[in-house]
Order: sequence, then structure tokens, then C-alpha cells
Amino acid sequence: MADAESEPVAGSESDTVRWDLTEAVATIMLNRPRAHNALTAEMKTALLAALRQAAASPEARAVLITGAGPAFCAGQDLREHAELLATAGQPGGSAMDTVRQHYNPIVLAIRSMPKPVIAAVNGVAAGAGASLALACDLRIAARSASFLMAFARVGLAADTGASWTLQRLVGAGRAAELLLLAEPLAAGRALELGLVSQVVDDADLPGTASALAARLAMGPTAAYAGIKAELDYAAGHDLAAALEQEAEVQAALGRTADHQAATAAFAQKQRPTFQGR
Repeated sequence: MADAESEPVAGSESDTVRWDLTEAVATIMLNRPRAHNALTAEMKTALLAALRQAAASPEARAVLITGAGPAFCAGQDLREHAELLATAGQPGGSAMDTVRQHYNPIVLAIRSMPKPVIAAVNGVAAGAGASLALACDLRIAARSASFLMAFARVGLAADTGASWTLQRLVGAGRAAELLLLAEPLAAGRALELGLVSQVVDDADLPGTASALAARLAMGPTAAYAGIKAELDYAAGHDLAAALEQEAEVQAALGRTADHQAATAAFAQKQRPTFQGR
């Protein structure tokens, strides 16, 4: 994984989000460690720019999101939020515009990313920070990490896609429990519930996450994009519609260089080399 010395996001004056591209893996690091990577408006703008940069870069074939310092992301920066509430013309007003202006586009950028996105959860992931991790395709957590659906603690409902992602991962009943009770969830329990796919020792997280990202970066990128599209489509459609969409996706993938090469390699009992197209 990249460290906090990697480059700022292209076209951004902010260093609150760092960008690194190494061996086809784009690493996006949330970089406000002293504030536990709490999300300011500037940071959310930079994060969205980083995600769009990763999506547009032909060299990036997998994306890794993590946090600098002891936390993954503590969610919304409540100090900035309180200031906006105090100066808003009406209660909530412009302070809540951040959901449509920032959080919704960030989640859509992750879900529509035509390449796999991994969250390396290195510490606490709370509120919008937890939701950010849940929006990713895969999650690996450090043993000391924890998740907290903190919205109800500050008198709010879920945002940043948690109402959609959480119940699809753990079921409607468990999602209601996590959101209503707003209690911390240790990494081990998160693994049991299916929120994360792997828990590793803290010292092993960077290497494990980087290895997984590198593996995906060398894989069939177009197929991964097709799988993501199928899963999101099927979540909101009936079986007949999902079957038709699968047929359309498979027809398109059948024309890719990766499928042609993999089929030939299988026939020759060789390991395929994917080019991501």
C-alpha cells in the first residue's frame, strides 16, 4: 500500500487524500491521521476526484482505499458540520447538502468503477467511514479495526449507501440492529457477520491488502467490471431481467481479448495472461 508520502490527487490542491499508482494498483489514502481521517468538504471533494481518476486511468486495474494513521475513517468531521449547522439559514440546511453533493457521488463512483475496489480497514471505520468501506467490493480488516454505524448517535439516519449495502451483506434484521443500536463491532465479529472477507494482524494488513490488489490487477478487468454490473443490476431486478442482463454481459465479454486468450490457454493447458481488455 502507498504511504502518506504518495502524491496528492491530480488536479486537487488538497493533500487530505493521497494517490499512488504502482504495478496497476491505484492506492487512495485518506490522509488526516490526527483527525482519524474525518471527512471535511475538501476531503470529500478530493476523494471523489481520486476515484474518478482511478476509474479513468487505463493503467489502474484495481483500486485500494485505506487510511493514514490509526484509523480508517471516523466519518463526517463533526466540527466542520457543527459550524455549518450554526451558520445555516435553516436547521440542517446547507450542512445536509453534503449527502447529495459529496457522499452520493462517492458511493456511485465506487459502485460503478469498472474495476475492483478493496477497502483495507486499518482502524476504526465509523458512520460515513464505515459506509465507505461497505461500498467497496472487498474488505480486509486489521485485527484492531472496528465498525460503528454511528448515525443514530448524532440523531441521523444512514447515508453513504449504508441502507443499501449493509442489509445486502448481513440481512435486513441485522442491518436494523447495527443501525438502531449503533454499537461498535469488533473486526472478528464483523468477519462472522460477513461485513469483511478477512481479518489479519495489524502488521500484516498492508502486505495482505497489497497482495490481493495486485492479484486482481493482473486479472480479467473487463470480466470484473461485468461481474460488478451483474450484481448491482440483479439486486434491484427480478430473475428474468437478471438472466437477460447476464446474457448481454456475457455476449460482450465473449468478444474481449482476455476471453479469447484464456480460452486458448485452457485448451493448451497453460495459465492465461490477462491484459484487462
